[in-house]
Amino acid sequence: MEPLSKEMLIAPCGMNCGLCMAYLRTKNHCPGCRAAHNSRYKSIQHCIIRNCAKLDSDFCMDCDGFPCARMKNLDKRYRTKYHMSMIANLNLIKDKGIQHFLSEESEKWTCPQCGGTINVHRDVCSTCGKHFSELPLI
Repeated sequence: MEPLSKEMLIAPCGMNCGLCMAYLRTKNHCPGCRAAHNSRYKSIQHCIIRNCAKLDSDFCMDCDGFPCARMKNLDKRYRTKYHMSMIANLNLIKDKGIQHFLSEESEKWTCPQCGGTINVHRDVCSTCGKHFSELPLI
């Protein structure tokens, strides 16, 4: 399977799959949330947000119910544990566009030491292993 473009790595919930530990790992590499529906990954097949019946566009922020209770719970967990707000991500995409969002993501999640990608779930560079104890919430 060919890798998804950077734009397609942004999940409907606002998660940048390119920063996810499942996407960054080499063994059992996840192709990202927007991968084909016949993906063998149960997390993709069973994602409540990705498979939401009300989702009729690319992103949750286009839904009349945004942010729904599921999005609020996911956002709270990610803000608390991983220094990322999915709701803020989606609002930035809506206000400034996907390219602007991707530029900010690159600035925030690129290792200043080696240029690798910082794993959002581990606060560690997936290339050189440098640990980041405090990443600012954007």
